[in-house]
Amino acid sequence: MVDASRRIIDLVRAIPRGKVVSYGQIAAMAGLPNGARQVARLLHSSSGAHRLPWHRVINAAGGISLPSAAGGDLQRALLEREGVVFVRGKADLRRHGWRPTLAR
Repeated sequence: MVDASRRIIDLVRAIPRGKVVSYGQIAAMAGLPNGARQVARLLHSSSGAHRLPWHRVINAAGGISLPSAAGGDLQRALLEREGVVFVRGKADLRRHGWRPTLAR
């Protein structure tokens, strides 16, 4: 597996229950500052195989990017089950945004 993919997988696995993070934030933490789409592609193709909590990754505005019928409703339901609060259709990032402390 490519190192960048491994870093993305490890980061997504580390997102705690009840927290969310954006595709772009995962990409930046993985060393891919413009890799938000790469994160989305990897989640789409590998979430099942790697048992990733894909639902905890949202867009930068706090919204769910998937259309309702294509998994968006499921994503929101999974997040709400974990206690994530949505305000006007967006996750409350102040309350639920993941801010990991990265080892230096």
